[in-house]
Amino acid sequence: MIVDHTQVEQDMAVSQIAALEADLFGHGAWSEHAIRQEFNAPARTYLLDLGPADDDGVPVIRGYAGFWYDGDDAEIMTIGVGRPFQRRGIAATLLRSLIESAKGQGAKRMLLEVRVDNEPALGLYERFGFTKMGLRKRYYQPEGIDAYTMSLDLAPRIIGFQPQN
Repeated sequence: MIVDHTQVEQDMAVSQIAALEADLFGHGAWSEHAIRQEFNAPARTYLLDLGPADDDGVPVIRGYAGFWYDGDDAEIMTIGVGRPFQRRGIAATLLRSLIESAKGQGAKRMLLEVRVDNEPALGLYERFGFTKMGLRKRYYQPEGIDAYTMSLDLAPRIIGFQPQN
């Protein structure tokens, strides 16, 4: 079930996302402090995929994703899905939900950076119509891995002459 991060208790969400971040992204993982800052920053949208509650009745966050909207572009900040839940369509559902939310807020374009060696993410973004714009050398630290910049037009562009009504 996809929910906005504001619909769950923040400390629980921050704690679970930080654990997922550490497992998924290692040295590049966001800290609890960074996650809390993102949640509380203006113009941010963060969505969570909640699975069944654990034995203590706490909902389990299987995946999370978020973007920053600047009035024109929606910049995807992160998408992560816990390893036991990967390859189940959660990332695609989160991405579809992000796109719909960005359109609803009036974004004209969605942007992101992705590691050049992250084949599953590249495949996902390309399936949704994202195209490569450029390359950022040594973007991901400390490994020094390059990143592709990618974009998706959310609003149709009118090119050429249009008939007058």
